[in-house]
Amino acid sequence: MREEEKLAKDVYITLYQKWGVNIFTNMSASEQTHMDAVFVLLTKYSLTDPVGANAVGVFNNATLQNFYNQLVAQGSTTVLDAYKVGATIEDLDIFDLANALTKNDNQDIKLVYDMLTKGSRNHMRSFYKNILSTGSTYTPQYITQAEFDAIINSSMKTGI
Repeated sequence: MREEEKLAKDVYITLYQKWGVNIFTNMSASEQTHMDAVFVLLTKYSLTDPVGANAVGVFNNATLQNFYNQLVAQGSTTVLDAYKVGATIEDLDIFDLANALTKNDNQDIKLVYDMLTKGSRNHMRSFYKNILSTGSTYTPQYITQAEFDAIINSSMKTGI
């Protein structure tokens, strides 16, 4: 999960460099907070950090490396595509966190993952608002349409 949060952060850093749109720099800072929260768990349970000192755009997980390359390429076409990449990342994060929560009974991990999910729902709302402002829309790729509709039709929540 730490490396998946790094994926989001790194894509947002790269898309900010390409487009100069503040949503990406704001989101990358938030994703760093998410990474830090997962790092606390890794440290507490003496687990190896999969991120280490990897630079922006460098991943140990080959699937995440390929996904990073794909998302950056997609998001570099137009700013609308960049917003849709952001929505896709949050869509995947919400899906993966929900799946991870069903396989976990550790209260520390559950608390952190619940907070990460709340943050990803907020990010989804922000990206979707930007997508709508361009006259376009987004169709979820990982969560259900019903889950997506419930997220975008609810208000922002406080937390990480």
